[in-house]
Amino acid sequence: MLEAVRSRLYRLGFNLFPAYRGTGGRVTYIAPDWSEARVKLPHSWRTRNGLGTTFGGSMYGAVDPFYVVMLSKRLGDAFVVWDKEAEIRFKRPGRDTLYARFTVTDAELEAIRTELATDGVDSVDRHYTVDLVDEEGTVHATVRKTVYVTTDRSKGA
Repeated sequence: MLEAVRSRLYRLGFNLFPAYRGTGGRVTYIAPDWSEARVKLPHSWRTRNGLGTTFGGSMYGAVDPFYVVMLSKRLGDAFVVWDKEAEIRFKRPGRDTLYARFTVTDAELEAIRTELATDGVDSVDRHYTVDLVDEEGTVHATVRKTVYVTTDRSKGA
C-alpha cells in the first residue's frame, strides 16, 4: 500500500517539476515497483508548433527521462544509470493526444546484473524503444534511447 502511495507522489512530482511540465507531457501512471510508466501528451496550444501539429521537442521531452529513472529505481543505489544517446523518428504529424508506455521487466534487470557481473565488464549500454501513439494505436514517433549502466560510482554521479 505504501508503495502505491509513493508511486502516486512520484507521478505528481513529475507533473509539477518545471522541466517536465514544460514539455506538455503528463505522467498518468507509475507502477509501484517502477516496472511500468505511462505518459500522455495532449495536443494543445502549449504543445503545438507553427504548423498546427505537435512540436517534436514536446514529443521527445515527454518521453526522455523514463528509462533512466525506471532503471535507477529498479536496480537500486549500487548502480549508476545515465542517458547515453537518443534518436527520434517522426512518422506522421501529431494532431491528437499521444500516448507512450514504458516497461522494464525483471528479465531485463537480470540481464543487466548478469552482464555487469562478467569479468572485465564494468559498464553496459542498453537500448530501449518507445512509440508515441494516438488513441487508435497509430505510431506518430518512435524514440530509441541508449542507456549506460555501471556499478562504478566514480563513472557516474
